[in-house]
Amino acid sequence: MYHLIVKPLLFLFDPEWVHNAVFNSIKFVNKIPGISRLFRFIFVLNDKRLEQNLFGLTFPNPVGLAAGFDKDAKLYNELSNFGFGFIEIGTLTPRSQDGNPKKRMFRLIEDEGLINRLGFNNEGVDYAVRRLKKNKGVLIGGNIGKNKTTPNEEAISDYVYCFKTLYKYVDYFVVNVSSPNTLNLRALQEKEPLTHLLSTLKDLNNMQGAPKPILLKIAPDLTENQLLDIIQIVTSLKIDGVIATNTTINRDNLKSPNRKEIGGLSGRPVRDKSTEVIRFLSKKSKHAFPIIGVGGIHKPNDVIEKLDAGASLVQLYTGFVYEGPSVVKRINKALLKRATK
Repeated sequence: MYHLIVKPLLFLFDPEWVHNAVFNSIKFVNKIPGISRLFRFIFVLNDKRLEQNLFGLTFPNPVGLAAGFDKDAKLYNELSNFGFGFIEIGTLTPRSQDGNPKKRMFRLIEDEGLINRLGFNNEGVDYAVRRLKKNKGVLIGGNIGKNKTTPNEEAISDYVYCFKTLYKYVDYFVVNVSSPNTLNLRALQEKEPLTHLLSTLKDLNNMQGAPKPILLKIAPDLTENQLLDIIQIVTSLKIDGVIATNTTINRDNLKSPNRKEIGGLSGRPVRDKSTEVIRFLSKKSKHAFPIIGVGGIHKPNDVIEKLDAGASLVQLYTGFVYEGPSVVKRINKALLKRATK
């Protein structure tokens, strides 16, 4: 039904408008008595064999929703009804910001991809916290960044503010320095500024009564030398893990008319590069830290490919849009089938 009716209808309209409309619809429908339970019956697969224990946390299953879908923590309880093992909110910044001018999302239907140049549009971390206080047991990751108007020399203060504000309300943190849609943000991936940023957050984390896992989200466009630097930084600072990868600025071998739009490309076109980065990090680090694999996951085999490359968990975003709400259950069924072979 999703592929035959729902997706063709939704794809007639602007993707950002559709995102907001679907968001509001899910929120409304879940207020009807019994609907949340019905959704969970249809889409959630509970099986102890799917559980993953990482970072001192127990993930009900290895398939999560990537950051960017529920930026402001408005829908995480309802989205969990589609079977996700964990939900990552954000990217959140200290102050609210509108992001980049519209139009800023583009479908690449022929390539099964999306280009976005949203630019960390969000209401600010304090508003997200108000909603996180209503968490009904969903495992939450907090993806944090800096405001557009904050110069890189002062970026640490933005990350520190978000970290302190979110600390009590998320299960793990993700440091996002890899979005291509905030000017000069990716410069923070360079060795010196990244080491300074992560060591500051690590020290702050150690001052808490019970430190939370900190993960680094990286771009798929890094060179091998840059990836070796990432390995060195993560292992030396004892950062808990890496999320590989964010969207790409590469446009090779695309067919869609929208392929030249500026922004970060996600979906099927980034699948292979993301997997290459996972495999490189896992092999060169000798499996020194867990990796969450993101990028081009549309089918169960895409997940298996990421896991075989060295990922411990995976996340979807664009695949959720293209494949529909049943995709998480299909993936988890395939993982259970694989485990019994």
